[in-house]
Amino acid sequence: MCRKIFIGATGQHCGKTTISLSLMHLALKKYGRVGFMKPLGPKWTEFNGAIVDKDAAMFATVFGVEEDVSLMSPVTLPPGTTRRYLDGKIDISVPRNAIRSACAELEKKYDFLIIEGAGHGGVGSVVGINNARIATELGAPVLLVTGGGIGNVIDAVELNLALYQREKADVRIIMANKLVPEKRNNTLGYLQKAFAGSGMMVTSAFDYLPTLADPTLLHVSEFLGLPLHGDYSERSRLCHNIQLGAASSQIVIDHLEASTLLIVTSSRDELLVTASSLHHIPEFKARLAGLIIAGHVPVSDITQRIIDDSNIPYIRIKETTSEIFYQLREHVSKIGPEDREKIELINSIAERHIDFEAIDAMLDLAS
Repeated sequence: MCRKIFIGATGQHCGKTTISLSLMHLALKKYGRVGFMKPLGPKWTEFNGAIVDKDAAMFATVFGVEEDVSLMSPVTLPPGTTRRYLDGKIDISVPRNAIRSACAELEKKYDFLIIEGAGHGGVGSVVGINNARIATELGAPVLLVTGGGIGNVIDAVELNLALYQREKADVRIIMANKLVPEKRNNTLGYLQKAFAGSGMMVTSAFDYLPTLADPTLLHVSEFLGLPLHGDYSERSRLCHNIQLGAASSQIVIDHLEASTLLIVTSSRDELLVTASSLHHIPEFKARLAGLIIAGHVPVSDITQRIIDDSNIPYIRIKETTSEIFYQLREHVSKIGPEDREKIELINSIAERHIDFEAIDAMLDLAS
């Protein structure tokens, strides 16, 4: 019989995908066949000729189960779905039956199935099948991922629990994530006090790590919808810092931090030439991940030749440097199949901080 767990969250960006990756890695150490499912996919992509959720495509690629990707993502929400549903053009039973059927097929293939929700408990209500209801429909005990903190976490959990309880979903585990390292034990202690007697296990996952939120060059390229030029083999490199190249060339170069994505105006020939030339020097290559060349003014021919000759990764964009700087600073990076560095880091941390045996035991109590 396949064991199942539903990974929910109190909101966006709590770390559901990171936790799902961690549980896949840890479960594979105990179970022979471990599967993944994203029943409701609000962010979709084309993968092997099918329209599927981006996380499902990523898991299929990373874990080599591409043949199951359609089952892993039975329902997506492309543009217009909301209006079509509210206009009565989508039968409420269609998404529910598709999810049930896909889950049943995956249960036949796997010993342990990780089912990742989409956002907070209410996501999907617009098509009559929110996360809480999906967990109930699939008979999967729920692990609820939260952010770090105490008061805000308790408030968010209580708000979500109301919906899960209304839908008769079985929330068994609360997992605090993105904890402040020096406050980790104190935070976890108070959360355990807050939910003492609830029957739910309160545990913790990752400390807050900026590295896990940092985008790769490929992510920046995809986020901007523009091609990555230069050395494409560097596409998985993490950009730990984003810097605006507004000062003199010497000051900009001297103040480069580790693995910086440098935003430079297209008319700054001297800075573009200097940065490109330094790309060949290992010391500076470690500090300079790549360039975003911004602005409407064309890059001069000789400067462009130097940039191309250096093979430095770069993205050309028409917006101003300040506009793109703001966009990137507000962007939250998602994990993709190319992010091997991040995935390996997640797995290594998970082995130290996530007690899979305790989580697995809670599934026995819920069955």
